[in-house]
Amino acid sequence: MSKHVVNRTSVSTLMGTSVFDASGVLFGRVREFAVDSAADVHQVHALVVRRAAAKSGEAQVMVRVAEIQLGTDSRLTLGANAMPVEVPLPSDGGPGADTDGEAVYLLLERDLLDQQIIDINGHKVVRVNDVDLVWMPVCEAQPELMLRIAEVEVGIRGALRRLLKGLPVSTVDRLTRGFEPRVIPWEFVDLIERDPARRVKLKIGQDRLSRMHPSDIADILEELAPAERQALFNSLNDEVAADALEEVDAKMQQSLIESLDSEQIAGIVEEMDPGAAADLLAELSEERSDAILGEMDPAERQDVEELLEFESDSAAGRMTTEYIALGTEAAVVDAITALRSFEGDTDNVLDIFLIDEEGRITVVVPLVKLVLASGGDALKDLSDGHIVSCADDASGKKVAELFDKYNLRSLPVVDDQKRLIGVIHADQVIALLRGKH
Repeated sequence: MSKHVVNRTSVSTLMGTSVFDASGVLFGRVREFAVDSAADVHQVHALVVRRAAAKSGEAQVMVRVAEIQLGTDSRLTLGANAMPVEVPLPSDGGPGADTDGEAVYLLLERDLLDQQIIDINGHKVVRVNDVDLVWMPVCEAQPELMLRIAEVEVGIRGALRRLLKGLPVSTVDRLTRGFEPRVIPWEFVDLIERDPARRVKLKIGQDRLSRMHPSDIADILEELAPAERQALFNSLNDEVAADALEEVDAKMQQSLIESLDSEQIAGIVEEMDPGAAADLLAELSEERSDAILGEMDPAERQDVEELLEFESDSAAGRMTTEYIALGTEAAVVDAITALRSFEGDTDNVLDIFLIDEEGRITVVVPLVKLVLASGGDALKDLSDGHIVSCADDASGKKVAELFDKYNLRSLPVVDDQKRLIGVIHADQVIALLRGKH
């Protein structure tokens, strides 16, 4: 076959295909497709072939794709210098680990078909029905072919191909031609380690997953079965895991951290909003909560411990202690400096609070007003002119009423001396109304 020809196929189409030796004698039939995840996750490294009329111990071999020739009739033939390598014939379908037990090969039929994957662009979980492959030349100057992984089939067309496996390719193409293809480009796929015992990991584009909105990650976690859900959560870095954990309900939070040790959980909790972290720890046993707090940095631990003293359904139990408060004589430039050094989530900073020497609020400045002000302007001159706050023991219903009545961006929480002790943001009210916490 000319090296300039590109030939499309799929896992279901090639499964069971005959492979002949250089003399034209039947060598065996395709049983699996091995991807060397440590080398190139975008192409099939080798075909696993079940030998025809094999002797004991030689039932299955692995043949590198580069050692296979593709005829004009799609006939697969071993090159004259092909050197098949004998591989084990385990019950699960083929080679999956080296002599040290470390995962080496992803097997497309075993590890992908019927498994759940993340559709990064669609922000959802889908099931793999087939995998589209492309025979193409390695390069212009070489006759060798590569077998690239093009797309993952997640629609009816892929499912029908599987059902019709074994029929002539032309027949299968004719019967499936009328169905609209639903595919996900391979580069936009994130695979989930579905069976830790196999330790087959292929994490494509985890940076894309990390850039997704935490709510989308939470939706995906909720769609997955427990094993896949845990595998995905464990693959996230602490910051992303913290954001996602804040978006799921309390029951799922407990499930996700159940298998983690105290040090791992502490790393995630330190990245959470203190209020959300306190809500999480409040649901744990005292022994478990204390163990996690003991692994946290002192500053973060103190913030969370203070919030744990409040009832979870009170205003103080829903507030965060991450806010920006400045003195009454602060200028715009001071607020900008405070924002730049702020270690919390800046997305939640919607207002700047000016407080007197006793810690009482004197002025609330909307953050948006800083954009139109000069650096030397006094913050107190940018005030909305009114202050709405609530007591630390106010009920969730009262908090929601205040947000609705005054169309608030955020609600400061004060103690019995009217001193600012925290802030409630709109997302906490939404969570309250949805019954998530």
